[in-house]
Amino acid sequence: MQQYAQPRPWVLLKEGGGNTYVSSAMPQKRNPGILNSCRTDASTLLGMSVEAMFRSHNIPAGMADGRLNGARDIMPQATKVLSGMDRILNNLVIHPDRSLEELNLDWTCSQEIADELMKNHGIPFREGHHFASEIVTYARAHDITPRDFRYETAKEVYRAVAEKDPNLPTAFPMTEEEWNHAKDPASIVANRKVKEGPQPAEPDKMIAMAKEDLARHESWVENTENRLKEAEDRLDRDFEKLL
Repeated sequence: MQQYAQPRPWVLLKEGGGNTYVSSAMPQKRNPGILNSCRTDASTLLGMSVEAMFRSHNIPAGMADGRLNGARDIMPQATKVLSGMDRILNNLVIHPDRSLEELNLDWTCSQEIADELMKNHGIPFREGHHFASEIVTYARAHDITPRDFRYETAKEVYRAVAEKDPNLPTAFPMTEEEWNHAKDPASIVANRKVKEGPQPAEPDKMIAMAKEDLARHESWVENTENRLKEAEDRLDRDFEKLL
C-alpha cells in the first residue's frame, strides 16, 4: 500500500485483470484494488472471529447471548481472505534494480561497516559503530551516497576518529575491497548467517519445509475423508440389514 504513494515504486501489482483501477480524481493514479479488498475482507474476518466472545462477555450464566446457534460461519470468509492474498502474491511486479537504487540512497549499510570491523579486525562494536556514525554524518553533510563514498575519504574520517580514540588502530584496517563489500546491500543480505534470516538459502529451506507441512496436511485430509466415507458406507450397510 505504501508503495503506491511512491513516485517511482519498486513493488506493484500487474495492471489489468481487475487487479487495479483508475482513481476517480487523479487520471495518473492507479489504486491497488485487490489490496484494498483483501484488507477489508481481513478486517471483516477479525470482527467475525471475536463476535462470540463479545456476545458472551459480562452476562449472567444461562443467558442466550453467548450461545453459538445462529452464529455466522467464518470459514468462507477466511477462505476469501486467503484466496485474496494468493491473488496478490501471484500478481506482484518487483523491480530489483529500483529497490537496490532505493537502498543505495541512504546509509542502511552503516551497521554492516561496524559488524565487519568487529568480525574481521577485532574492533569492538561500540568503536566501529562510532566510526560508522561519523561516516554517515560526513556523507550527509556533503550529499554523498554509499555507492559514491570513496575509500580514501573513509580513511580520512577514520583517521580523525582514531586520533580521539586510543582503543582504535591508527591506520584504517579495512581494504578497499572490504569497504566496497560492506556498502553493498546484496552482499549484506548474503552475509547473514542466522536461522530464518534473509540470506537466499534460508527462504529456500523454509519454502521446502512449508511444502512438506502442506503435503502432510493434504495426506491427513485425504485419509480422514476416506475414513469418514468408509464409516458412512458401513453405517448405511448396517441400516440396510436392519431394514
